[in-house]
Amino acid sequence: MSERQNLMREIAEYDFAIVELNLYLDTHPNDYMAKQRLSDCEHKSRKLRAEYEEKFGPIIFRDSPDTRMMWIKSPWPWDICQEDN
Repeated sequence: MSERQNLMREIAEYDFAIVELNLYLDTHPNDYMAKQRLSDCEHKSRKLRAEYEEKFGPIIFRDSPDTRMMWIKSPWPWDICQEDN
């Protein structure tokens, strides 16, 4: 798996945890450990996103002021699949 794919996988894992922790906190609003874990996951997700965008460009086109050109220059999904072969 490429570095790009590894970063995206890590981002997806943290983002999934963020959604799940938010749902949990809806019914357990006083759980301090869950709140701390949520904060940690949000921090790690932001850090990973910044690393990804520095190396590979924006994850989604509206993440950067120069989005149009960065988005076009990024590899397309079929280009990424060809890199793995």
